[in-house]
Amino acid sequence: MGDIAEAEDVLQGNRRGSLAPTLIFAIVIAFQFLSRWLEHLKKKGSKSATEIQLREEIKKLMKEASILSQPATFAQAAKLRRMAVAKEKELMKYQESHKNEQKVSCELYSKVFFFVKMLTYLVLVCWFWRVPVATISEQLVQPFGKVLSWKGGGILNDNVMVGIIPWLILSTRVSKFICKLFKF
Repeated sequence: MGDIAEAEDVLQGNRRGSLAPTLIFAIVIAFQFLSRWLEHLKKKGSKSATEIQLREEIKKLMKEASILSQPATFAQAAKLRRMAVAKEKELMKYQESHKNEQKVSCELYSKVFFFVKMLTYLVLVCWFWRVPVATISEQLVQPFGKVLSWKGGGILNDNVMVGIIPWLILSTRVSKFICKLFKF
């Protein structure tokens, strides 16, 4: 009997029913964009000032070596090329160590992000358990009414009471689609 009263309150707008679906969707899409951003950051990496400086030095040495292509300056050009090769090895070592550090930090951020995401979803599920998140006309969701109303209160006054778990699943799917549209 209490669930029906809560559902009627939601229909009348007396209880967190008007902003709840929008807020939950905003949270889910924010998590989706953050997840994509972390993946992008992990793949892309970042160039540090040291790496940029080493690249500039290598370019400068190679440019000077190419200018000194005369037979009289061959020894000097070879010396500059050897210095450039040594700088390239130094750059590769630096990139490898920087890549390992970044991988460890990205893994840590990913784990913390996943924990926060799951904790947020758990809080939302506990908060909205057996309370409808949204109401949708039964005619719009004709074959899926019972699935969408799972743990949400069923059907009342020709409206389907959408439960939190189906809403989270639907919001996740839609947010993934939106992220693909924005190619993020």
